[in-house]
Amino acid sequence: MKTPPTVVFIHSFFFVSRVPSLTTMASEEKASDLPLEYQMDNKQRGLALIFNQEHFDLKLNLNQRRGTAKDKASLTERFQELGFKVKAYDDIKKKKMLCILRKAAEANHTDADCFVCVFLSHGDDGHVFARDNTVDIKEITALFKGNRCRSLVGKPKIFIFQACRGKVHENAVTHLARGDSEMSSEVVEEAAILCTPPAGEDFLMCYCVSEGFVSFRNPSNGSFYIQDLCETLQEQASTLEFTELLTLVNLKVSRRCAANNKQMPCFTSMLTKKLYFKPKKERKLSARFSPSLSHTLTHALNSSPSQLSSNL
Repeated sequence: MKTPPTVVFIHSFFFVSRVPSLTTMASEEKASDLPLEYQMDNKQRGLALIFNQEHFDLKLNLNQRRGTAKDKASLTERFQELGFKVKAYDDIKKKKMLCILRKAAEANHTDADCFVCVFLSHGDDGHVFARDNTVDIKEITALFKGNRCRSLVGKPKIFIFQACRGKVHENAVTHLARGDSEMSSEVVEEAAILCTPPAGEDFLMCYCVSEGFVSFRNPSNGSFYIQDLCETLQEQASTLEFTELLTLVNLKVSRRCAANNKQMPCFTSMLTKKLYFKPKKERKLSARFSPSLSHTLTHALNSSPSQLSSNL
């Protein structure tokens, strides 16, 4: 007689480990070590270029951009207040514009926080207009990518475009308060469809209007977008994160109205950190000079010009 087989029940126990793997720990550690804000405490804030095109060669058949001088003046004042070295150019030709941009890309930005470039012009299908010809936007932004502008790697590169991106008027969808539509002198910018932003990190592309639509400019007061941008920079540049500030600008512009037409700005961010334009700390003379030399320099600066040679 055969002995019946013995049945053995094996109980399997599965444990969910709460101890993270070495890979997970390494990933979390690396993520926690990443800075949350851009370093904005370099010696210089950086360079801000403004290309202001009001007049164009007759062959281009483009209207004069009345009111753009107001935009240039407002931008210059605001960016200087933020600590930028502002260089503004009026009605320059394509060859000179590209030369200025190449020199800016080849410059040493090691001691700078960031870089800003503004175009106030007409445009058309991936181009902006210089005085005499079109300039390819991709050619402009490519100059500042990491493989060609090493000293701006890891730093914000902000491009601002004041131009239309199409020919469609955006209509208001709600009733407006009395007086909001009394804006009979606005000028529609020439159409422009801006190109796709460049590949690479740390670019911020700011557009005065959404793709496909027109933007508006007042011949006396400047453009909707630039004036609201400058006003918001003046009031909250030191406290708001910059993309949050741009969102507030979007709201302000969207509430404006020109003959029952609306305008909606937008921006495309490839920033990898938060961007704040906090005031730079003042550098004291005593931190860099000996007390005696600091005293001598202070006294010399308060003296009349005729006394300077004897004081020093």
